[in-house]
Amino acid sequence: MEILVYKTTEELNHDLADYVVEIAKKAIEKRNQFNFVLTGGNSPKALYRLLATEYKNEMDWSKVFFFFGDERNVLSTDENYNGLMAKKSFFDVLETPENQIFYVNTTLSPQEAAADYKKRIDHHFEDKEIIFDLILLGMGDDAHTASIFPHTDLVDNTEATVASVFVKKLNTYRISLTAPLINKASNVAFLVFGENKAEALKHVIKDEQKEVNNYPSQLINPIDGKLTWFTDEAAAQLL
Repeated sequence: MEILVYKTTEELNHDLADYVVEIAKKAIEKRNQFNFVLTGGNSPKALYRLLATEYKNEMDWSKVFFFFGDERNVLSTDENYNGLMAKKSFFDVLETPENQIFYVNTTLSPQEAAADYKKRIDHHFEDKEIIFDLILLGMGDDAHTASIFPHTDLVDNTEATVASVFVKKLNTYRISLTAPLINKASNVAFLVFGENKAEALKHVIKDEQKEVNNYPSQLINPIDGKLTWFTDEAAAQLL
């Protein structure tokens, strides 16, 4: 595990963009494609814009396939749909073809949407082991990541798959990659900044006795891959 701490989010995003491009180039050189799992919410917007503009000519975007670590159980036109945020800040700017983007179909029930997403991922990987080149993750101030929230069924899910989960405190369903599937990735990067994340980050990284039900991000530990934390000084102040 590597922990990188930056003075500003601008510095953080530029270094993370360099990191994404480096991994992408290696994957494309090796297998002629880069399988990239995006995180949702507001935190990655600036990074996506940066990659789509300043870094647009740094790599061959026609070889990139985009996936989502989790999705909210709302229609694709809803402003809370992670895919819509990525579309506006990333895909539309890059003019990414639809066949390179794997959106979660939320017109289905949460359970059906999860099964459908897993089926389409399996098809993309030609029914071989699913090993993403890079999974980008965020972390909430409650230490959830993807949609693996504290004290939910996903914390105990031991299958490398896509699952639906009811998040009681949000009173809604989510669709998410499970921790075992995330942990198969070649590279996993957390994007975490802001003072409100400091307490959670301290527990996730420093606690010797793991309490994954309270701090689900502790579950993320790639089997054969590399884990990197991109944080700012505010988030890392208790480390």
